[in-house]
Amino acid sequence: MTKNDFFRYCRLLHGWLSAFAFIALCFFSLTGLLLNHPEWLSGSTREVDKHNFSLSESELEQLRATDKLSPMLIEFANRRVALKGSTGKDDVDADVVGDEVFLRTQGVRGESFLRANLRSGAIEVTVETAPTLSVLNELHRAERAGNGWRLAVDVIAIVLVAMSLVGYIIFLSMRGARLRTAVGLTLGSTLGLFLIFVYAVS
Repeated sequence: MTKNDFFRYCRLLHGWLSAFAFIALCFFSLTGLLLNHPEWLSGSTREVDKHNFSLSESELEQLRATDKLSPMLIEFANRRVALKGSTGKDDVDADVVGDEVFLRTQGVRGESFLRANLRSGAIEVTVETAPTLSVLNELHRAERAGNGWRLAVDVIAIVLVAMSLVGYIIFLSMRGARLRTAVGLTLGSTLGLFLIFVYAVS
């Protein structure tokens, strides 16, 4: 493969990677701006719904007998109410104070608070639906978005890094003043980010 063939292949690969990552790049750029300027959509509020119901004797007996209340309590509550979020980890259990059980689930679309009485079977569920801005911010962070979304973010990040590296290889195919300008801009942006970190980040 000649040098010209190599750079031609790089330009083709850069085009493919750009096409694949275009929407993701726009999405994360937009959500990054919104995350940095929450006042732009400050009017968004959480929708709160409260539900009260009672567990059956069979369900109560199962809860009293189990060592892990969280998954079972979530399953029983989900039969009556569409909960938002999850506990995040399988080994996270509910807080028990006397006969009272307290559980909180969190997710991108919102969160739920459960309070159950193991003696009477009464359950109080509060479901908070996240506003659009909160959903976008959580998708940008990916912390609570689940394994599938986090994997997608990993793939997108790898593609963007690869696209940037291939794009820079294409820069190296330039000669003379254009190459010096590209290298100068790279050094300038690196120095600029470093100075911002040193002097503007507390």
